[in-house]
Amino acid sequence: MARSSYQKLKPLYIMKYLLQNTDEDHLVTVNQIISYLEAQGISAERKSIYSDIEALQYFGLDIEQAGSGRSCGYYVAHRNFELPELKLLVDSVQSSKFITHKKTVSLIKKIETLASVHEAQRLNRQVFVKNRIKTMNESIYYNVDEIHNGISKNKKIRFLYFEYNVQKERQYRRNGAYYVVSPFALTWDDENYYMVAYDSDAAMIKHYRVDKMEKISILEEDRDGLEAYQALDMAVYARKTFGMFTGQEEQVVLRFENHLVGAVLDRLGRDVFIIPDGPEHFTVRTDVIVSPQFFAWVLGFGSSAQMIGPKPIVDKMREHIQSVAALY
Repeated sequence: MARSSYQKLKPLYIMKYLLQNTDEDHLVTVNQIISYLEAQGISAERKSIYSDIEALQYFGLDIEQAGSGRSCGYYVAHRNFELPELKLLVDSVQSSKFITHKKTVSLIKKIETLASVHEAQRLNRQVFVKNRIKTMNESIYYNVDEIHNGISKNKKIRFLYFEYNVQKERQYRRNGAYYVVSPFALTWDDENYYMVAYDSDAAMIKHYRVDKMEKISILEEDRDGLEAYQALDMAVYARKTFGMFTGQEEQVVLRFENHLVGAVLDRLGRDVFIIPDGPEHFTVRTDVIVSPQFFAWVLGFGSSAQMIGPKPIVDKMREHIQSVAALY
């Protein structure tokens, strides 16, 4: 590129320099901007810098001037993401179990570019990735992309589905045969990423952990099961399903000590109807997918929670407790 062409890029280089190196606590002077441009092979006069900054302000970049005399400088006051928002994104990425260590580090590095280099150092001090439990499947990002392609193209997908054996080796379900389903959504539950899809053979909505899917490909066949998916409220579905374990949906009645009301609202939602039961307890009636994971959630509260109905579910709960107690 000719030097004259570099001159045309001068405002863009100034914008890049300001975004990377300034914030409310770190200003840059016009002389520093000129020195940076010279390092890029671009000559500039002070007057042209003022004009470029004014143009960038008109463009929408929130550039502020502060100080006086030799300490006078410029900085970017507001960005698309504030530092607390970036910290929230970093925390979400590093705590996500389905994102591998390698991709976690990569994503956090990209998030840091949304801040100045000085704020990025503060973000980096918040990173605690080592020794966190992470998925072992590096292809999860390609899986997500392929699933989205299937959804957007209204096509079925096929894939292999596996689990790990005690040797930490992949063991394919259905003896290595492909699953064929109609994908409709992706949801995050219990620190894992799931695909919600319609299984035509079973004539029902099912979910699959994305990090346990492999060799995904889009088929020519159009999706089916749209009516079943549209009848499904994803927020309600996630609330009813504990740990994304499948099972029969039932209406149950639970009794809790009053101090657990916060935990119950967090899990069952604020719309759940709470009925006082004496001075120290309350009961709730709610629809859930009955599974061992649901029983484990209730048992996690110890003697402060009790399943009181209906009787068939209470009996299943008792059988579950007895089978666990038999191990001890």
